[in-house]
Amino acid sequence: MDEKNYCYKYPHPAVTTDCVIFGFDGMRLNVLLIERGIEPYKGRWAFPGGFLNMDETAEEGARRELKEETNLTAEYIEQFHTFSDPDRDPRERIITIAYLALVKLQTVEGGDDAAKAQWFPLDKIPQLAFDHDLILRKATEHLRERIHFQPVGFDLLPEKFTLKQLQMLYEAILGVRFDRRNFAKKMLHSELLTQLDETVWPTPKREANLFSFNKTKYDELKQKGFRLEF
Repeated sequence: MDEKNYCYKYPHPAVTTDCVIFGFDGMRLNVLLIERGIEPYKGRWAFPGGFLNMDETAEEGARRELKEETNLTAEYIEQFHTFSDPDRDPRERIITIAYLALVKLQTVEGGDDAAKAQWFPLDKIPQLAFDHDLILRKATEHLRERIHFQPVGFDLLPEKFTLKQLQMLYEAILGVRFDRRNFAKKMLHSELLTQLDETVWPTPKREANLFSFNKTKYDELKQKGFRLEF
């Protein structure tokens, strides 16, 4: 590669990206991990990610690594933190830019230098490589904060859902338990839901209404400084 003008001769850190992908199985929040197929930490679980190519942006690199290592494509990913501890990687001085995405659970498969790709419930995460336990904590904190300002949970639900499904999702994200009546009252009062002329039977003795997310109403509320309190 030709030397560029103003190319300073001092040590340069390498840059990687890592993707924290959340999914919901109807009961618990899940996280997508890959089993590393190469050293360092061969055989340990980690987030999909890798080194940034010279001709791509950080987001492009994150999306490429996610696809190569898990065969998953996320419609929307959000950069949430940069991790730069000098000793975070045993190979060399590496800074990683971390991204977060919410997706509906789907089949994944390991590829490239990932031996496996697998969903893990948030309460059953194996020992992680590098500083990925810290990355997971930061990602979870970020998600829990965002849920008060943005209806992020709806990205994890089917297009049509029951209030019970919505409550279980919010409980999984926030790590709390809500009173059923109070939760339903608050969500219906927010006007973020549209009740459909459809029902389902979760049990043989109970019929439940189906709802959908009212994005038009959310866009209106967002202009007024929307915040959902529980």
